[in-house]
Amino acid sequence: LDISGFTRVRDIEPGEAIFIDMQGNIHTRQCAEKTSLTPCLFEFVYLARPDSIIDDVNVHQARMRMGVKLAEKVQRERPEHDIDVIIPIPDTSRTSALEMAKHLNVTFREGFIKNRYIGRTFIMPGQTQRKRSVRRKLNPIESEFKGKVVMLVDDSIVRGTTSKQIVQMARDMGARKVYFASAAPPVRFPNVYGIDMPSPTEFIAHNRTEDEIGEAIGADWMLYQDLSDLQASVSEEHSGITHFDSSVFDGHYVTGDIDELYLERLDQKRNDLAKVDEETSEHADEASADLHTKIQ
Repeated sequence: LDISGFTRVRDIEPGEAIFIDMQGNIHTRQCAEKTSLTPCLFEFVYLARPDSIIDDVNVHQARMRMGVKLAEKVQRERPEHDIDVIIPIPDTSRTSALEMAKHLNVTFREGFIKNRYIGRTFIMPGQTQRKRSVRRKLNPIESEFKGKVVMLVDDSIVRGTTSKQIVQMARDMGARKVYFASAAPPVRFPNVYGIDMPSPTEFIAHNRTEDEIGEAIGADWMLYQDLSDLQASVSEEHSGITHFDSSVFDGHYVTGDIDELYLERLDQKRNDLAKVDEETSEHADEASADLHTKIQ
């Protein structure tokens, strides 16, 4: 908005409605009696632009703090670590990886060149399409990996398709060891408030421990951010935020009206088979419409 010359005034409050009439007059009304500020935690990790300010929280600075928290966890778990270089997986994790490297006093390097014309892979239907897209999306620089112990840093892991291929790329480039850090905790539960995430059974974290996830993606060490550290990274700047929607991490849905039946119906719509069937149906409809046009 500031790029377009707008000035940020304030955030819309929970339960508040805003109406702007044809004359440009602004009308506001509080439409709920009991409200609480519970912003989406995943938005700060992954979805938001780093230059955004959400609920008075600077997203860029929140991601910097996520990197500091990751560094502190490394120091707790492996104070004598052997990491030679920290490499971000473009683009969202770059801020966290840089701060992590700084606080560990480890070299930071850009090891992957990103093709900006490939979309986000975790929402793509079909495993084959996702695998092809990952390899076209990122190209490794061999000199940054060869003979080194590499810590790869990503903002989060959803399906794990990208992570597994990236770990293999690092090995193919000659890395001695490949560690993997996620600025967010394991994603184990579906989002029901507007993010079209995959079926939970398709998450890499489904029925796996953190060590088992590391094994599944081929990493020598898997490091996840603790949920409490992630929450602190965001709320530190705004003491008024005491609760988050952390449902993708902990399965707690803030509206209190999500049951197993609802999640089962959602799962049936979001799994790969359902999306492929929907895509096939859409192509059939397009072909039918095209044939109808030609006949006419």
